Amino acid sequence: MQKFPVPEEFALKQTAPKIAGSGVITGGDKVVCAYDLVEQMEYFYVRVVRAKELPGKDVTGSCDPYVEVKLGNYKGVTKHFEKKSNPEWNLVFAFSQDQLQASHVEVVVKDKDVVLDDFIGRVSFDLVDIPRRVPPDSPLAPQWYKLDDKKGEKLKKGEIMLALWKGTQADEAFSDAWHSDAAAVGSEGVSKIRGKVYLSPRLWYVRVNVIQCQDLLPSDKSRPPEVCVKVVLGNQALKTKVSSVKSVNPSWNEDLVFVAAEPFEDPLIITVEDRVAPNKDEILGRCVMLLNTVSRRLDNKPVPAKWHNLEKHSLVEGQKKEAKFSSKIHLRISLDGGYHVLDESTYYSSDYRPSSKLLWKSSIGILELGIISATGLSLMKSKDGRGTTDAYCVAKYGPKWVRTRTIIDNVSPKWNEQYTWEVFDPCTVITIGVFDNGHLQGGVDTSIGKVRIRLSTLETDRVYTHSYPLIVLKPSGVKKMGEVQLAVRFSCTSYLNMLHKYIYPLLPKMHYVHPLSVIQLDVLRYQAIQIVSARLGRAEPPLKKEAIEYMLDVGSHIWSVRKAKANFVRIMNIMSGVAAVAKWFDQICQWKNPLTTILIHILFVILVLYPELIFPTLFLYLFFIGIWNYRWKPRHPPHMDIRLSHADAVGPDELDEEFDTFPTSKSSDIVRMRYDRLRSIGGRIQTVIGDLAMQGERFQSLLSWRDPRASALFVVVCLVAAVALYITPFQIVILLAGCFVLRHPKLRSKVPGPWTNFFKRLPARSDLML
Repeated sequence: MQKFPVPEEFALKQTAPKIAGSGVITGGDKVVCAYDLVEQMEYFYVRVVRAKELPGKDVTGSCDPYVEVKLGNYKGVTKHFEKKSNPEWNLVFAFSQDQLQASHVEVVVKDKDVVLDDFIGRVSFDLVDIPRRVPPDSPLAPQWYKLDDKKGEKLKKGEIMLALWKGTQADEAFSDAWHSDAAAVGSEGVSKIRGKVYLSPRLWYVRVNVIQCQDLLPSDKSRPPEVCVKVVLGNQALKTKVSSVKSVNPSWNEDLVFVAAEPFEDPLIITVEDRVAPNKDEILGRCVMLLNTVSRRLDNKPVPAKWHNLEKHSLVEGQKKEAKFSSKIHLRISLDGGYHVLDESTYYSSDYRPSSKLLWKSSIGILELGIISATGLSLMKSKDGRGTTDAYCVAKYGPKWVRTRTIIDNVSPKWNEQYTWEVFDPCTVITIGVFDNGHLQGGVDTSIGKVRIRLSTLETDRVYTHSYPLIVLKPSGVKKMGEVQLAVRFSCTSYLNMLHKYIYPLLPKMHYVHPLSVIQLDVLRYQAIQIVSARLGRAEPPLKKEAIEYMLDVGSHIWSVRKAKANFVRIMNIMSGVAAVAKWFDQICQWKNPLTTILIHILFVILVLYPELIFPTLFLYLFFIGIWNYRWKPRHPPHMDIRLSHADAVGPDELDEEFDTFPTSKSSDIVRMRYDRLRSIGGRIQTVIGDLAMQGERFQSLLSWRDPRASALFVVVCLVAAVALYITPFQIVILLAGCFVLRHPKLRSKVPGPWTNFFKRLPARSDLML
């Protein structure tokens, strides 16, 4: 429980956007039904397809044509073609009706020139006459229109094919269109601001079990070889230990695990090396394998091991001769499809399915996200002497990443884009990040903030509309970078199937049958993030590495005093419940409230006389507590808490340490001061762990005869207790023990009891510590 409320600035706010899903607006519009988690935005679309028989000014009669679409103060321009009278553009322009300042649209065809572009012809349309199109109706068929000259008379030659209609963001042309709110972006930069959907590559763990080698041929046969095996897969390289068998037939039986992504492009390169000197290795042979030829396994059954020939490379470049004899290496290589390759933190992962599709279960529901708008975004960069922000959103759930279009130069952008994901596990988290598009100016994308929503905290089929604060920790302290308005709905196809998921293991079976070490998982997660970043960075438009790493929380494991304090407070909050029960029981024993103590005595006597009522009473008590707490159940999804994170109480030096590079870039004096502070914190942790270990060792020493007198006393007491418990009915023993514990304070001694004193006198292994 928090002592002080979170400041209103950083609190979650419920909103009431005009969306159909929340019941704010109603109607039978098909768009409203399909896009019911976002506000409907009206657009005027112009599709410029192509032109024919355009008149030219030069001797050959050709021109360098391009098209301008003018609507009020907004003007969209296509690219120009050189020396072409029949150009084809097939480009869509989208003008927001909220920003329209004219009653007609004008399409002008011009001839590109070095000094002044020449006018070829134009076509004008009244907006009142433009038809409205609602998906899933088929796209409007484009038509040929004759061009007019400057006087409004028809040209003898020159036609342009156009399609004009009114629609919403549900239109198929919306995502690839040039938008009026990005009028400052040229045709070359339009591709960098479009919204897209990306899919992460399917990742696999590659297990290489290096068993042994035979008939190696080291150059120096006078010394026993010290052989190890190096395996390279793309940017990943691992080595086995030096074989304990120092001969030409070494053995290891060691596993090396890598991450690979479909389609498998990088080969597996196995090299056998002899350590001839501390910094010098001699290659004894190598072999190359394609992952497409590797066996795939779904369980813990080993795949067949195979012998492979080792190619011996000549020292002279280009010299190659056919070998009649070759050394061999014994390997067991498999693509392990029974694991889930972790690229996210296990605390807030969005997917737990194994790599192999053969092990996938059917989906349990649908997650729908409406990214509506943002308000009060911080100015992220300078442009023309003033601050500006070009914001877009990225949402990640499972292998599907979505990116909204970029709204240019607006600190309160409205996206109103809706996306859908299949849900396979309710205990997963969707992450939504807001970024500033820096690639329009040749920079990097800067993070503004992010939001995490755990699906298990959402009620099914309910629409949550909230404005989430974008909270980040800066070197200067915690800061609110703005707010993002979202609409979320989690729908399940079968409630029983969803409840059934709660009794299944969180991770696939292989994580428990043949677990990977914590160090292995950290290294493999880093490699998985690098592979995902590289693949999504090759898309068009690319999803940049800095955005991916921010969404996947790269570097979240780095030491921080703030996080250590926050985790300590979290543990204390958990223990506060146990402490509260202990305090309540102590008050009963001390007769602070005699009526309550008497009632506890009556309940205790009943449970002793009828022990079969103990567990039913316990579970009934828990049932009533749960029903009682239902009144205070959370009504809103959780969000980032600055008080829980200790972000509002962190000192400047602690912030400077948290944002320091790894390895550190600070001076030796600062590092020495931080090291001393870390030693102080570690000393307190060390003392607590030592105390816990000492209590456990005292229990062990009861029968270890480390203290012969204490062990003798304990053995005698155990014998007496066994005889007494055999003679006395069990109910009488419990009743007497309970009455002794609940006795009146006047019957209590102010010094510790004999059992406590006896236990504290027992020896522990702390005497053996240096």
